[in-house]
Amino acid sequence: MDLTRNKKKTRKLISNLPANSLISEQYRTIRTNIQFSSPDIDIRSIMISSSSPEEGKSTTAANLAIVFAQQGKKVLLIDTDLRKPTVHYSFNRINVVGVTNILVNRLPLNEAIEPTDFENLYVLTSGPIPPNPSELLASEAMKQLMNVLYREYELLIFDTPPLLAVTDAQILANLCDASILVISSGKTEFNEVKKSKGLLESASSKFLGVVLNNRKMKKHSSYYAY
Repeated sequence: MDLTRNKKKTRKLISNLPANSLISEQYRTIRTNIQFSSPDIDIRSIMISSSSPEEGKSTTAANLAIVFAQQGKKVLLIDTDLRKPTVHYSFNRINVVGVTNILVNRLPLNEAIEPTDFENLYVLTSGPIPPNPSELLASEAMKQLMNVLYREYELLIFDTPPLLAVTDAQILANLCDASILVISSGKTEFNEVKKSKGLLESASSKFLGVVLNNRKMKKHSSYYAY
């Protein structure tokens, strides 16, 4: 894979911003809200999705993984968008092996999971794009994989395809402890949000709420809030 292409698509991570920047603080606020949303439940896995493409779900997943790792949790960010994977772009990795290799070929975890430049944060890319993503995610092998990962990591964060495009995100929502919906300010249609919210609320996981992305601040501010 072309590393130059990876570099061009690298997402804006809060590691490239001042620690006291508004955007960094907003992600820490989201982290706090997640922790306070279910004080009696130990949330070990979070599925992050959106209604449609290009709403910022993958950027949100990556940055939430970073702020949880900065808190001292051992975090694994997993790319379960087996159709258009992008986590490897965020962390400038080559997507050669990953989730699909583990599920299909029983590849050992230590050959697929990679550390990042952030302490406590690891990534598991998607691996080769399979012909049957939904079936793989709904398989018994996927459930077994999650059980193994729970023993190794304190928090699993799943980046998934858009909810209204395919069924993959719904499948993951029923496997994870909690789910979050990312919407893009001024772009996402109300009916799309309503339908996506209904899909997540009907899942067996707890629907934590919505992250409003790309909201432009007032003119006197030079930042964009998430």
